[in-house]
Amino acid sequence: MTESDREYSYSSIGKDIHRLDALKKLSGQAVYVNDMILPGMLYARVKRSPHAHAKIVSIETSKARSLPGVRAVLTGKELPYKVGLYLVDKDILAKEEVRHYGEAVAAVAAETAEIAKQAIDLIEVEYEVLKPVLDIKEALLPTSALVHPNLGSYSYLSAAFTPIPKTNVANWTKIRKGNVEKAFGESAYIVEGTYENPSVQHVPLECHVAIAQWGIADKVTIWTSAQSPFTVRNLFCKTFSLPLQNVRVIVPNVGGGFGGKAGIHLEPLVACLSRKAGGFPVKFQASREEEFSLLPCRCALTYKIKTGVSSKGKILAQKMELFWDSGAYADYAVNITRSAGYSAAGPYEIPNAWVDSYTIYTNKPYGTAFRGFGHVEFHWGIERHMNQVAKAVGMDALSFRHLNAVRPGSVTLTGETLSPFSGNVLACMDAVASSIGYGKLSAEEKLLEEKGIFRIGKGLALLHKAPAMPTNTSTAAIVKMQGDGTVSVNVGLTEIGQGSTTALAQIVSETLSFPLDRIDVKIEKDTDSDPYDWQTVASKGLVMSGNACIMACKDLLAKGYAVAAQVLKTRPEELSHTRDRVFVKAHPQLQVSWSNLALGYSYPHGESIGGPLIGIGTYIAQGLSNLDKETGQGNPAMNWTFGAHAIVCKVNTQTGEFSVLKVVSAFDVGKVINPGLLRGQMLGGIVQGLGTALCEGYVFDTSGHLLNQNLTDNKIPTAMDLPVIETIAIESEQVEGPFGARGVGEHSMISVAPALGNAIEDAVKVNITRLPIRFEDVWRALHSKKGENHWLAGILSGFCTEQHVQEK
Repeated sequence: MTESDREYSYSSIGKDIHRLDALKKLSGQAVYVNDMILPGMLYARVKRSPHAHAKIVSIETSKARSLPGVRAVLTGKELPYKVGLYLVDKDILAKEEVRHYGEAVAAVAAETAEIAKQAIDLIEVEYEVLKPVLDIKEALLPTSALVHPNLGSYSYLSAAFTPIPKTNVANWTKIRKGNVEKAFGESAYIVEGTYENPSVQHVPLECHVAIAQWGIADKVTIWTSAQSPFTVRNLFCKTFSLPLQNVRVIVPNVGGGFGGKAGIHLEPLVACLSRKAGGFPVKFQASREEEFSLLPCRCALTYKIKTGVSSKGKILAQKMELFWDSGAYADYAVNITRSAGYSAAGPYEIPNAWVDSYTIYTNKPYGTAFRGFGHVEFHWGIERHMNQVAKAVGMDALSFRHLNAVRPGSVTLTGETLSPFSGNVLACMDAVASSIGYGKLSAEEKLLEEKGIFRIGKGLALLHKAPAMPTNTSTAAIVKMQGDGTVSVNVGLTEIGQGSTTALAQIVSETLSFPLDRIDVKIEKDTDSDPYDWQTVASKGLVMSGNACIMACKDLLAKGYAVAAQVLKTRPEELSHTRDRVFVKAHPQLQVSWSNLALGYSYPHGESIGGPLIGIGTYIAQGLSNLDKETGQGNPAMNWTFGAHAIVCKVNTQTGEFSVLKVVSAFDVGKVINPGLLRGQMLGGIVQGLGTALCEGYVFDTSGHLLNQNLTDNKIPTAMDLPVIETIAIESEQVEGPFGARGVGEHSMISVAPALGNAIEDAVKVNITRLPIRFEDVWRALHSKKGENHWLAGILSGFCTEQHVQEK
């Protein structure tokens, strides 16, 4: 093999390449919005409501306006705008009434952050406190107060969502498949259960922050820590009736998002403050407490499931009711409701299904997208429930899942038939079960149990998820060759910590057969210069932007070959290339360098041909359709990613204390692009999943005050809390994916909690149905067991609910 041949065979896919942005971030050279200070920049603060629901009687701002250094003060009455993603229901600042604790009622821009804080303290607000709607059961009563009395007048995306005017239901998604009642009548067993999740905070390392400057001729520039610059631009322009060309959104490095930075949040407020302050740039940096109450969280969920099974354990019918507590505003919650509705059965084939998924307004901080987009929440219910169904029919949980899990040819809730390229959930389950020795104890585990008060439990849980996105979701990539033959790549996909910059560089490297040191994927996003991307959400980035990059690379090569063919007096089909040159395959000595082609080739006598080599690639999701509003039938899924978790835990049978000893996770990723990045995604999601399982969740008092709006009272796991973690990649290539890859960004968080719940039940035979699982919950359940066959009696503090099993 010649040196040229070795260069030509250069490969990047499957290599454990360190993140290309790591050194800048580790050294502190990476620039975030909070690092930015613009000339003349002002600083914003907001006045937040101490009440969950109240009428605004008056707001006195004269003292704040007269404070030296204050340049702008705003209240809701001055802002005749509504903001919303799929349902336009939110004011920039509260008008007439506040709908949740921590909602902003006034804002200030001042020359320093300290002056802004002083001005906020000088603003006096008189409220008439109203009784808040805090419980979803209460919210659904015909006599309930309405969080949004004007719901019927709001604009919304009618093709996908169904708000119910004069109720607290912001959306109702229905799925109907087969004949549920007939199948229940034919079932040997019917098992019912209710499962609950609280709201949870995203806790990105970098809190929300935005800078806006409203310039002359209504030209607005926004710098923001956001997952979706084009969404910010589009929604901003819709809110203020501006043409898209008037608004420029710039996103530098982002310190994490997890869905909380996917929509539009602070940007309209700082822009309005800038306009009132005479066009000076205005910056708002949220505090950690404001992340919890001013800004959005994950929706709470109560999930009711009724399952009918045959005497042999085959699921015949399932009725599912999902009640999503979206808080005061709809935001992404309506789409979470829709996505969870068509995925609600988990990775199981249900021949007869009935799903009602509701988005419900309450007077709490509002819910939005969160890693997993509802799947973390409902998989807690479905995967705990599958264990109860297996027990009711006398089957082992593993065997039950083998019998009922989807496989090629299975039909989803919406009528989609899974192809042979849809992934293999059974392979994931078998891999994790084998790793933990499911169903038996090792010698070491037996020794631990012999100490008397401890029991070892082993549990597993399956998962699936497809990207939840509109039917016209598209993206693009631009690949440009520089004069020295290096390549720069521009995509609209935002790097929020998932490693997309490195993975896309590897895809470009593989497609061009160029080494990685020749590839530069730009991190900063700019809607004025970068190609469009819908959003950085839904685990679709690697698939869609990866495909767009492949097409852009092929376009660049085709253009380069066309010019080289003229230079070398041959056809493009006769050419090949290395990292440095294009050559004739039959006569390698006939060659031209990429550097001489990059900006246009010049002959010795001065004539030039070609021009700058720029490749353009686009990709749009294939085969998607809207769901029928009455039946839920359609094709909402671009592709599915399947996975499984297994957990080994140790439980103290006297106190209920438990510890997670080991987590094993397997995902069918199609094709591993970068093993290190993949493991990083898995580890991060598993740790977040453990947080959901063990300690995270909003706590409110009876008046709607959030009691744990900080990281002292709302714990998240740290490195000190980690068990042994094993990660497994299953590869069954996805036809539509770049080099066969599937997305896995969200999936590693899904079903961690039910795997733990199943492990605890395996150890001490108690059925926990509400998250998070605390030691006292296990203790209560242990001390409420009555009789050998009664799983859980007595509902204490609302933490656990009784299961109902009917044998027919």
